[in-house]
Amino acid sequence: MANIKASKIDIRKSAKRRITNAQKRARLRTFDKKIHQLVQENKLDEAQKAFQSYSSYLDRAGQKHLIHPGQANRRKSRIASLLNKSAKSA
Repeated sequence: MANIKASKIDIRKSAKRRITNAQKRARLRTFDKKIHQLVQENKLDEAQKAFQSYSSYLDRAGQKHLIHPGQANRRKSRIASLLNKSAKSA
């Protein structure tokens, strides 16, 4: 445990940030699973709407460095290609 007052404050801040960041990352995973499930059920209109909100959330997460900006772009690209493939096959 730190002895300096500022260090103790930093420890508390980082603990709070770790919890909120974990929740935000979990939200990203939930979005991803939801879109995959909608595609499997052939609900492409709902999947497209979910993708729009997912992509904007990914952009914000990348800007704030919750995840790496390149990872945000890669995730958007993969989901978009999944939607395009499923739209062509349907």
